[in-house]
Amino acid sequence: MSVQVVTHLNFQGQARAALAFYQSVFGGELTQVTYAQLGRVENPADAERIVWGQVAAPNGFRIMAFDVASGTPWHQGENAFFVSLRGGSEQEIRALWEGLAQEASIVHPLAPAQWSLLYGMLKDRFGVTWVVDVAAGQAA
Repeated sequence: MSVQVVTHLNFQGQARAALAFYQSVFGGELTQVTYAQLGRVENPADAERIVWGQVAAPNGFRIMAFDVASGTPWHQGENAFFVSLRGGSEQEIRALWEGLAQEASIVHPLAPAQWSLLYGMLKDRFGVTWVVDVAAGQAA
């Protein structure tokens, strides 16, 4: 089993440009998914914004990014990133979630999601926001 920790940057309409920039610097494969592609459009202005994006380079560089939904408070420098924790199995992720959840504020409970066997978000007791999931394509 393996666990990856990746910086997950948050933007308000700039994720596409930021990911393209990081790809130009670090190389690698660029993946971008819009709110419309996931069927998660609550505000038409968000349809073509990035709900999840990633640059993954052969040298190990990896960064994720997304655009917060319209109407969601976002202030550059205050909530500009999450720490993404991805594991290879449900058991592994549940155990790590339980550890991080001690004295944490749960933003989204750990549960199945459209893109993952398990996904959750919490703010730990030190104020760090973690997004936790089973990496897509992994077995239960």
